[in-house]
Amino acid sequence: MNAFRISWKNLKANPLTLVLNLLLVAFGTGMLAMLLLGVSQVGDRLRDNARGVDLVVGAKGSPLQLILSSIYFIDFPTGNISEDEARLLTANPMVKKAVPLALGDNYAGFRIVGTDTGYVGLHSLELAAGHFWTKAFEIVIGAEVAEAQNLKAGDRIYGSHGLSSEEDIHDDHAYTVVGVLKKRGNVADNLVLTGLESIWEMHGAGGQREITSMLLQYRSRMAMVTLPAMINRSTNMQAASPAKESGRLFALIGVGVDAVRWFAVALMLLAGVSIFVSLYNSLRQRVYDLAVMRVMGASRGVMLGMILLEGTLLTTFGSLAGILLGHGALHAIGYWQHSPQARLDGLVFLPEEGWLLVAGLLIGLVAALLPAIQAYRTDISETMSKI
Repeated sequence: MNAFRISWKNLKANPLTLVLNLLLVAFGTGMLAMLLLGVSQVGDRLRDNARGVDLVVGAKGSPLQLILSSIYFIDFPTGNISEDEARLLTANPMVKKAVPLALGDNYAGFRIVGTDTGYVGLHSLELAAGHFWTKAFEIVIGAEVAEAQNLKAGDRIYGSHGLSSEEDIHDDHAYTVVGVLKKRGNVADNLVLTGLESIWEMHGAGGQREITSMLLQYRSRMAMVTLPAMINRSTNMQAASPAKESGRLFALIGVGVDAVRWFAVALMLLAGVSIFVSLYNSLRQRVYDLAVMRVMGASRGVMLGMILLEGTLLTTFGSLAGILLGHGALHAIGYWQHSPQARLDGLVFLPEEGWLLVAGLLIGLVAALLPAIQAYRTDISETMSKI
């Protein structure tokens, strides 16, 4: 007697109920898997891309916007600041390192970033081919840029004005690819890096040179307290902390994430109730079949295990389908995202997702427990006497 085959045939006996229960479990698990993977990737990227940056200094405006535009490159800058005024921060004894950034153009949606070699050291970037820029209009591209646009050292490209538009092309100045970065799994994979002079000459800055922001590292703990306050109070610039603003961003996102998470949990619990009702009703219809199986030699333990197996099969298959559904949905969202810097990847699997399978298994066991106990307590003689 194969308990697995019998349990599966019992489930297939009512296909509509089977499909409904599978969908409820799959949608609940899928939403939880998508949230788990999405929040994990967003958190990892926020931490990785901000690593080594203690403070961002730029034009006054929204601190969060300044962080998003200067570290994650997923928003518009708050404006420009004078290079001379920003460079004074480099000489400040509280500053260990200062890296300038100049934004404003893009290539096929990838940000063109004017900077110096300090940005290379900040993210420990390494070359897969070629060399770093040494003069104006030489560029080093990230691995994702090279792959998406099929570029290599020696190719020439034209940038477009703006952070995403490809209409206003600067066709009077071509950039030459001189290097391709190794893939790092951070924002640099989706950037086009060049010297500040390239950005200034492209936009005819002349004697008035401006930059978008400065990325700073503190020299001491005292600087963490005094430097931001000094910049915000005594200059025309603003200072924003990546750690503080990232925390605010997570707090804003967290409200929506929690709402979706509880909705997914409610779906899982509803699936458990639905499985319980379907197994209970099915048991009432199969009471004579179970009695016949007992007469043929099946023990009470076999009856108990068979009903429990039906519940766990439902939730296990539903959980597996839900995890695949969640990964597929997240990958589709990542594919259609307009910002390559924030693109989510559904092909990544986390060890924590195993707990979703455990949760599904437990829900199946709990939902099937009462019907299984009832099958265990079925009186053979009383049931057969009613035939």
